[in-house]
Amino acid sequence: MEVLFTLLAHRYEHRSVLLTSNLVFSQWESIFKDPMTTAAAIDRVVHHSVILELNVPSYRMAAAQKQHGTLAHESAPTEALATV
Repeated sequence: MEVLFTLLAHRYEHRSVLLTSNLVFSQWESIFKDPMTTAAAIDRVVHHSVILELNVPSYRMAAAQKQHGTLAHESAPTEALATV
């Protein structure tokens, strides 16, 4: 996703960015087109950042499962929050 990379590159060391993701950094290659762009995006996100890893069940996943009549699974994805 080149738009996300462009945003990160433009705001890098100039403005704050708040990201939430249920993907660990090793899975970010599915977002960007190539490994070099992925590495550059991760570098910009983690440099000067505070990363909070929330090891709790996803509220959105639980709400969606409740709406569809299924039980929330204990191993629902966790979310990470990075502020740059």
